[in-house]
Amino acid sequence: MSFGQGGPPQQWDPWKPNSQQPWNSDGGGQSPDWAALADASEARAKRRRLLFIGGGALATVAIGTAVAVAVVSANGGSQASPGASSQLPGASDVGIPSPTGTVPSFAPTSAPPPLDPDDFIAGAVKDKAPLSPDILFPGTQLTMGETVYKKGPTADTKNCASAAKATLPKALTGNGCTRLIRVTYTKDNVAVTVGVAVFDTQAQATRARQQTDGKSIVKSLSGGGVKDFCSGAVCRSTRNSLGRYAYFTLAGFTDGKNVTEKDKAVFATGDDLQEFTFRQIRRRGEAQASAAANR
Repeated sequence: MSFGQGGPPQQWDPWKPNSQQPWNSDGGGQSPDWAALADASEARAKRRRLLFIGGGALATVAIGTAVAVAVVSANGGSQASPGASSQLPGASDVGIPSPTGTVPSFAPTSAPPPLDPDDFIAGAVKDKAPLSPDILFPGTQLTMGETVYKKGPTADTKNCASAAKATLPKALTGNGCTRLIRVTYTKDNVAVTVGVAVFDTQAQATRARQQTDGKSIVKSLSGGGVKDFCSGAVCRSTRNSLGRYAYFTLAGFTDGKNVTEKDKAVFATGDDLQEFTFRQIRRRGEAQASAAANR
């Protein structure tokens, strides 16, 4: 008699739950398949080893990830973990300032202000450069524009009144004139004498000029081929000052003729020499200012 009419006996599967190895009910039938049992046991052991190895690898990856995260956190979260061969060194590694760092600032610098030439011709304290007729009026001729003037005689005296006429001597001596330099230039039959009065201070020179009038004239200087002029004839005169210098011009004809307003050549000659004298005094201050700045 057989039991379990539910169908044919099931095949035992070692990987299938609740499956059973078929046994003979009477104990006298076939013995268990020991070879199949041994193979199944070996398969289970091998599977467990594979699971252990796989789990270990996953654990290693997890540990490595944790280390990398720890390195990133330790470095402030802004740098990748070390070890990549293509990674460039950071700015702090090679001593190069970071472009996002604070840029050093420097106070603006500028050249010192230039020395004022007027300061050097304003008084005898600073106006120490050599002075003479040939220094103030160099060369043998003077070119102003297209006009060439021939240089004539020169004179230099400490007695300022002796080289002045009419109301000029009083203005010079009353304000402490220490020196009067004169020079004469000619062109054709026109001559002009320039007189430069020297004072210790600019205030004295300015005051002397202010005290002059239409009759304050410098004496004409003749000689050396220049005929006497403006001794009794009407001539044209000018008066001015710059720094500690007061300068005057007297222009007229060498043939004794009176100057009138129509005589443009005489006026032009006087204006040219007045302008040249101004420039020479100004250059004197500029030269001394430049020399002082370069010391």
